[in-house]
Amino acid sequence: MGGHIDCYLDISSSYSYLALTYLLKNREYLSTHDVTIEFHPIFLHGVTVGSGNTPSWTVPAKGKYGVFDAARSKKYHGLEEMSVPDFFPPWTLLPMRALCYIKSHFSPSIYESTFQSFFNALWVSHINITLPDPLADLLTSTSHFTTEEISSILSAVSTKEWKDKLSSNTQKVLDQGAFGAPWMWARNEKGEEEPCFGSDRFHFMWTFLGIEWRDVEIMPRKEGRDVKTKL
Repeated sequence: MGGHIDCYLDISSSYSYLALTYLLKNREYLSTHDVTIEFHPIFLHGVTVGSGNTPSWTVPAKGKYGVFDAARSKKYHGLEEMSVPDFFPPWTLLPMRALCYIKSHFSPSIYESTFQSFFNALWVSHINITLPDPLADLLTSTSHFTTEEISSILSAVSTKEWKDKLSSNTQKVLDQGAFGAPWMWARNEKGEEEPCFGSDRFHFMWTFLGIEWRDVEIMPRKEGRDVKTKL
């Protein structure tokens, strides 16, 4: 048994934060099935426009329902402190290019920790890291980088190489059929490949990868006592 998941994320997507958190939490279990995960930065606005999609929050009915869906999802994933910043929607080109550069120049652990820090800064601390100065301050606060390395990261985001890298990642998922984020591309032990979208359809991906999983079950009520449903 074995397989691989390429997970494509943008920090402007709250559901991408949920997916990153969930996959990192379950990476050790996945490794026992010889399934590996790699995270990739994309530019969600480019995916939305390129696919002809419309952001759900621009559709009144979807926006109204989204309040309930977001609250339920945040509670399930233990991220109830998340909330929408007043600068939403953020234009995330700079931080996503920075993550492309960091992924290429630093260890996977530093890259993934920085990815988490970017999500937390935007959705919990409401720091507008789409701007150079707040981005620099956040990079400093992670303690992962020297002053010289931060300078290199901030310089790189304005160069053609890293503009092209983010564009390439974005075009790759568009070619796969992506219309939003999180977008995942899974390969099973037979070499077969399938997409998976969203932060609430992982069980379909586990089945495709041949991973055993336990479904949500409705428990029969026990007479004479109150029983709360457990997920």
